[in-house]
Amino acid sequence: MVEPADPAVQRLARNFGRQAVDPAAKATLVRGVFDRVAGRYDLMNDLMSLGVHRLWKDAVIDWLAPRPGIAHVDVAGGTGDLAERLLARTDGDAAVTVCDINASMLQAGRDRALDRVSLDGLHWVCGNAEALPFPDRSFDSYTIAFGIRNCTRIDTVIDEAYRVLRTGGRFLCLEFSAVVLPGLDRIYDLYSDRVLPEIGARVAKDRDAYVYLVESIRNFPEQDTFARLIGKSGFDLVRYRNLSGGIAAIHSGWKL
Repeated sequence: MVEPADPAVQRLARNFGRQAVDPAAKATLVRGVFDRVAGRYDLMNDLMSLGVHRLWKDAVIDWLAPRPGIAHVDVAGGTGDLAERLLARTDGDAAVTVCDINASMLQAGRDRALDRVSLDGLHWVCGNAEALPFPDRSFDSYTIAFGIRNCTRIDTVIDEAYRVLRTGGRFLCLEFSAVVLPGLDRIYDLYSDRVLPEIGARVAKDRDAYVYLVESIRNFPEQDTFARLIGKSGFDLVRYRNLSGGIAAIHSGWKL
């Protein structure tokens, strides 16, 4: 197997929690994590971020500014949280596909959506972000929120995003990132090390899953490095916006 040339991509491809693994095995290991926590994934997001993830997702939709009638894909969007926001923003006038490799996450999303929104504009597809099951130039916009760092080869994920977007299409990625506020980084590290795994143990009954999630955040490329990777895949006008002092960031690129 040929390793990716970029050191940031290579490091993430081998990272699984606090251990290095064969990249060929990582997808199965990650799928197991999300199979175990799918039923309490949304609750855990609220607890871990104190609800702030909702504001971050709203910021993604604000920056995307989706117009009515678009075809949109939300990749690694299993529970449909971001997809529901986009559909609501267009008053239901959009075709929104939720694509996720975990069938259990998709099922949790469908079950939740039945109680919250009309399903007319939502489509659920089980698929791999590194080999999307869609033809070239299928969508006007693409989002991935807190999902790309769980993929084995993030450069391939971005290549696939470029492939399935139409000319003029927009790529947006919301992901945990490098804290830029002095002092906040130390507080955030303590919170990640001591609090998040404990919440995972008590609420999701799976400490190891949340140890993995903390380490996956630490191994993800910082903002400028990730922006460079997006540009290498062919996207233009690559920009990013820090959220909450860099705890999370939104990256944007255009297929021109």
